[in-house]
Parts: sequence; C-alpha cells; structure tokens
Amino acid sequence: MAETMQAAVLHAPGDIRVEQVPVPEPGPDEALVRVAACGVCGSDISRMLQPGIAYHFPIICGHEFSGHVVGLGANLAAEGKVREGDLVTVPPLIPCRTCGPCTQGHFSLCKKYGYFGSRRDGAYAQYVTVPAGNLMVLPADLDPRAAAMMDPAAIALHALWRTNMRGGRRVAVVGAGPIGLFAVQWARLAGASEVLAIELNEQKAAMAAEAGATHTATSAEAAAEVAGEGYDIVIESAGVPATIDQAVALAGRHGEAVFIGIPHDPVVLPESTFSSFLRREVTLHGAWNSFSAPFPGDEWRTAARALASGELAWKFMITHELGLDALPETMAALGERSIFSSKVLFLPNEE
Repeated sequence: MAETMQAAVLHAPGDIRVEQVPVPEPGPDEALVRVAACGVCGSDISRMLQPGIAYHFPIICGHEFSGHVVGLGANLAAEGKVREGDLVTVPPLIPCRTCGPCTQGHFSLCKKYGYFGSRRDGAYAQYVTVPAGNLMVLPADLDPRAAAMMDPAAIALHALWRTNMRGGRRVAVVGAGPIGLFAVQWARLAGASEVLAIELNEQKAAMAAEAGATHTATSAEAAAEVAGEGYDIVIESAGVPATIDQAVALAGRHGEAVFIGIPHDPVVLPESTFSSFLRREVTLHGAWNSFSAPFPGDEWRTAARALASGELAWKFMITHELGLDALPETMAALGERSIFSSKVLFLPNEE
C-alpha cells in the first residue's frame, strides 16, 4: 500500500486543498478502511465554508461513508469479527460509552462523543481509520453507494420513531433533501394514508413524488390548500426558520411535529402559530442524530435491511458522482447554490 493518499484537507473556511497526506495507521482496536463513497451532508457545506463552525484546522471532513476493510489492528484481528475485504458502513458518531446518556443507551445524546469529519478526520480521503465499535459490516453484494447513504436514512427513521407513528396517519414532510426523501419513504412503509412533501425547488419536489409522496407543494399556500385540519405527524428537515414555523402550523389536533433540520438563524414563532400550537395541543419533538442501543441502533439495522432488500430507493437521489479533485469547486458551488444537487457522492478511489 502507498504511504501517502489523496485527501481534501480543510485548512481554513473556504480553503480546501486536495493534497497528498500520510495514510493513517490503525490502532490496536481500529481498522483501516479504503473509502468507496462519501456523501455530502449539509453540515459539511457550512463547516467547510463558514467561519466559526469547524472545531480545528487542518481537518479532513466527510462523515457519510462506506468502504472496504484493508487493514486490522492487532486486537481487532485477533477477535475475528471483522475481516479484510468486508464492506462496511460507518456510523459517524463515536460515543464515549461512559456518560449518563450512553450508559442508558441514548448514544445520540452522548456528552463526550467523537465524530468523523468534524472532531476527527473523516472520509474525503482515500483511507480512514475506524474504531471497532463503528464498523458495521454489510452484505458484500450491497452497492457501496447505498451503504454510504445509511446515515441520512437512519436519521430520517430516528425522527419518525420519535413520534407515535402508526398506520393510517397523515404525514407532512418539510424539505426534500435526502433526509426528507427517506422520511417520505419511511412514512409510506409505516402505513401513512397520505404523505405531503413540501419543497420550494420543483426538481426536488418531483423527487419527493418519486419517493412516494402522495402530494407535493412548492409553496406555503399550496401546502395550506391540502392541509385541511392539519397533519398527524410533521417532519421538518430543512432547518429554516420559515419552515420550522410552517411545520408547527401544519400539525393538527393532538398532532406531532419533529424537527431534524439545524437552523443557523433565530427561530421565532408568530403569535398565530403559537396560539394554534397551544389550542391544538400539538407535541413538538427534537431529533438529534440516529443512534440507540445496542449501538449503532435499530435505526441503522433497519435501514441496512431496507436498502439491501430494495424497500428503500436511493439511486434516484444521486445527482453527482465525483472524484476528490472536484471537491473544492463543488463545495463552493454548493455553498453558492449555483448547481442543482440532491445527493453528491465523492468516490475517492475511482480512477
């Protein structure tokens, strides 16, 4: 194996350099993974382009990834649970396993976690080292690109499981990025009687229809026309103050709204929205990450089965498949919103 590898290294906000760096050495309880695919998360865009978000520099970002095991630390090799050549996906949160939430199995709420691509080097690189507890071995015939989309699929399912979802519910999904598109599919698989997808971008709204949404709306007015008395469950994945307000307002009597999207501006609910929230006795849920016990949780195991069986569709979401050389300009274009994208995948080892 070569002693150096190609990686997209973030040196400062907006200063992304594709360069040669040493191949990392796995510790005794780690594996060396040859990255097959790494997806772009919205958090990557802000972390790599905006000041005040990255924890330290330099850092290799990227946390939605899959790959093949090519090296094993001594302890991991002795255990024999993971073998060279295994296809793995990697839950990006590294729980401390000792804090109160971890000991209760609430790994998403870990107080001292590590995280690929933000607190330690991630997978915008040809190789990455992964602790044993974060290696999730998948069927060898699963497409590695599907394996790299496990994180948004699990996040969407974790959010839905925060609610009292059951068959016959009316569901609205606000935002049709990959998490929203998976949320539409999970809602249909759970027996939703109808699913409204709300997305300003017409191309993404069309993707939501392909995902199984029974209705789509590209404006608040259009959404209000089909909302009727409101929805039993509303899933907010955009993280914009206006859509957060909209999600609360769309919940019906004794409805539930669950929030995945991370806002970067103050969120203020107008008096009318707050009054409706009170009078309808709406329940609001936060959803953070995607993990439960035993780690990484049933969210990940269920998503793996659904991707392997074909119950979850994913290919239609991919709008770009690129090499690492294209990462700096692509990330800049994503930040400027000068290109249309749903899921961007980087394939670091593709020729």
